Amino acid sequence: MTQKAVVLVVEDEPILRMLAVDVVEEAGFEAIDAPDADAAMSVLESRADIRLVFTDIDMPGSMNGLGLAARIHDRWPLIALIVTSGKVRPLGAALPGKAIFIPKPFDLPHVISALQHMAA
Repeated sequence: MTQKAVVLVVEDEPILRMLAVDVVEEAGFEAIDAPDADAAMSVLESRADIRLVFTDIDMPGSMNGLGLAARIHDRWPLIALIVTSGKVRPLGAALPGKAIFIPKPFDLPHVISALQHMAA
């Protein structure tokens, strides 16, 4: 039996985090969630099986989702990144490496397709 790819969902709004976890699992992946970038870094430091991070931009804590994406890209360059926001639309240069941006509210088929493509 093949093991499901692991996706870390980083979202400070509990209902949106639960929705994103459901979408990730519906796409066929194992989901782990974190309420902010600091918690996400702790998860990443403790697990070597995360293939993709799906993060909101606007979050409380020591860094926002763009800072988290940049740090992940620098430290774990093989982890794919999907960045999302309903408030901010980052310019291409603001996203590290091959990260993609998906605006909120989500177009669920687009999110599922992006997850499947990026975690492949």
